[in-house]
Order: sequence, then structure tokens, then C-alpha cells
Amino acid sequence: MADRSRVLVTGGAGFIGRRVVRALLAEGHEVTVADLRAFPDPQVRSVTGDLCDPAVPERAVSPGTDVIIHLAAFTYVLASVTDPVSTYRLNVDATARLLEQARENEVGAFLLASTNAVTGNVGGSVITEQTVLRPLTPYGATKAAAEMLLNAYASCYGMAGAALRFANVYGPGMGEKDSFIPRLMRAARDGEGVQVRGDGTMLRDVVHVDDVVQGILAAWRARHTGPLILGSGRSVSVNDMVETARRVTGAPIPVEHVPVPHGEMPAVVVDISAARAIGYAPSHDLESGMATVWPDFRPEQEESR
Repeated sequence: MADRSRVLVTGGAGFIGRRVVRALLAEGHEVTVADLRAFPDPQVRSVTGDLCDPAVPERAVSPGTDVIIHLAAFTYVLASVTDPVSTYRLNVDATARLLEQARENEVGAFLLASTNAVTGNVGGSVITEQTVLRPLTPYGATKAAAEMLLNAYASCYGMAGAALRFANVYGPGMGEKDSFIPRLMRAARDGEGVQVRGDGTMLRDVVHVDDVVQGILAAWRARHTGPLILGSGRSVSVNDMVETARRVTGAPIPVEHVPVPHGEMPAVVVDISAARAIGYAPSHDLESGMATVWPDFRPEQEESR
């Protein structure tokens, strides 16, 4: 990593992307963001448009780009089951175009936001970078395909290609998201309850967005190639999330149990030792992390007390 590098962040106006861009600017890098929305900072070069349009990756990857951090994706697991074609276009087609732009412009590093969903259902087994890929959904399959493309480009063209397998990422800035932790926050704010799939013993590794940002930067600094799991390294049950949200918000948050939909993994338990070996050190536990999310949702009258 040079003192000042040219970095392209796709999806840079999104939840994780905004935090990545701020961290890069704080380190003095020159940042371009490619997203459907413009990035609200004049220091950043914004390329607005759909990455599925071939002209957008061409505009986004300028000569002299040192690294691409590819966060833009179709990320909704269950929605991918109903719309596999859109999932494929963004997660595979657009990634292939970006990789080709990276090759043509001699970009040195390409970091892909991937997922532990590439492994499919491993029961209660611990997921490592060596776990066989058997994705269960179009989302998992398209991410696995993108990893394969990245691996081929890294092997053939000498770029450092890291497939960063994120656990469930949460943190400030999730107001538009519909994952479980924002649902808990909205329920606490509105005096409502949440639906819990099954009996609530389903295990998930939930990782704070600022920890993920540090992991992305650590992978870039190390010129990591190949898969790398970024999680908290401590799995929690859905029931744990509900209890923690009750403590953080002070709200009762009643629970309604509903059936588990097809494609849900009963457990996600990940090994982050490979990431720790290159300097990754997650700092948040569930309670300290959730406490950073609640201010985005907390009613105004509570904030002014």
C-alpha cells in the first residue's frame, strides 16, 4: 500500500461503503466511488450509474487506479431466490466487467466483498477458508462464482485478489436496512415486537461495520490473495440478539415465532484466525456494537434528555 493510493470503492455510498470511504480519506488516499447515488463529499470523485451498464465500470476504473474495493452487490439472500437473474447480473456480470477493467488498467489489487453463504449449510461445523463451497441460494452461488473469477484473474494476471467473506455486518448507518438488528431497533423505537424464525437458537456471527473496515484495510496492506473470513469470531443466537437489544434500548420487544424459510442456515460459526494472522482485531462485542446502532433509531425526546 502506497502512502497515497488511488482507490475505487464500488457501492461506496452504501452502509459499509460510506465507512470504508471515510477510513480511506482519513489515511489520505484518493477515492473514487461508483454507486447508484453520488457520494456526498467533494473530496470524492463520484461515478453514478448501474454497474450492470458496461459504460459505468469503464468510467469508474481510471488509469492509475491502485486498488478496487468491490462492495456493490445484490445482497438479499431470500430475494435472490425470487429474482436470480438480477442477482446474477450484478454479482457475476458486473464483477466480471470490473475485473476486466482492472486487468486492462493494471490495477494491483482487487478486494471483493463475499460472504460465508458460499459454503451453504455446514450444520454446526466451524466455517474456515478451506470449507467446500456448496451454496444453497442464488446469492451464495453468485458470490462463489465471483470468487472463482477473482481467483482466475489473480492467478493469470498477477493482481492481489482477496475474497473477503463477511459475516452479518451491522453498525451505525443501517436506517435503510431490513436485517435483524435494524428490525430490533425499529421495534424498540415503535413499541412493537419482532418475528423470530424457528425457536431463536439459530446461530449467527454478527460483526461491527468498523471492525469489517479495519479487516478490509488489513487485507489490502497484506496484499492478501484468496478467501479471508471477516467476522467477530463469536457466534450468538437470535435469542441473544433479542436480549441484548432489550438491554441496550430498555424496550420489552416481544417476540412472535414463525417458521424457518428455505435456504436459511441453522448456524454460522466462523474461524477468523487467518484474518487475525494479518493484523485483524475486531474490537466490538454484541452489546457495545448494538449500543452504537441505537442512537440512529432512538426517539428524539430520549436524545434530548
